[in-house]
Amino acid sequence: MWVIKIGGSLAKDPLLVDWLEHLHDLGGGRVVIVPGGGPYADGARLAQAEWHLDDVVAHNMAILAMGQFAFMLQGLCPGLVLAADERELERTVHSGRVALWMPLQLLRRQADELTSWDVTADSLALWLANRLNAERAILVKSCPIAVTTPAPDDWGTLADEGIVDRRFPAFAAEAAYPIHLLERTGIARLKELLLAPTVA
Repeated sequence: MWVIKIGGSLAKDPLLVDWLEHLHDLGGGRVVIVPGGGPYADGARLAQAEWHLDDVVAHNMAILAMGQFAFMLQGLCPGLVLAADERELERTVHSGRVALWMPLQLLRRQADELTSWDVTADSLALWLANRLNAERAILVKSCPIAVTTPAPDDWGTLADEGIVDRRFPAFAAEAAYPIHLLERTGIARLKELLLAPTVA
């Protein structure tokens, strides 16, 4: 099983539909898509700054933001199947379809290790991948990417540069699978990976 996070920064990108179509056409029976938060999560950040909301409230708003983007992605590509937890995700993938994570299981009543802006959809994608015993994780981003398959020691630098969030290096350290970063123009590389999954 592959976990592929589509950055919310692609929410207004004309390439977004191409990404979804490639994932739908080539990823059936293998791919789980994790939605970013994008402009919806930006709204949560602004609300917290304006009203001094606590981190649990902001976290829940950000999770719902990911859910909004998930609905948008399915609206653009109706063949994607919304799934709310690991069991539904696994059942969807095992049925030969592409699963789209609706992460409502991450809504919280009390603070925990996930209820911080140090954890974004990037880290949540690895959180999920680790729970699913994924074979591979891919993060699709709109920012320039110098190295598509970073070494373990690179994640701290990438977090400092804002390419991934602060908690990402810790989740990456638990990963027993390759993690790739792809730019918004990296569809050809995605296709290469999907058609030749042994390529690292």
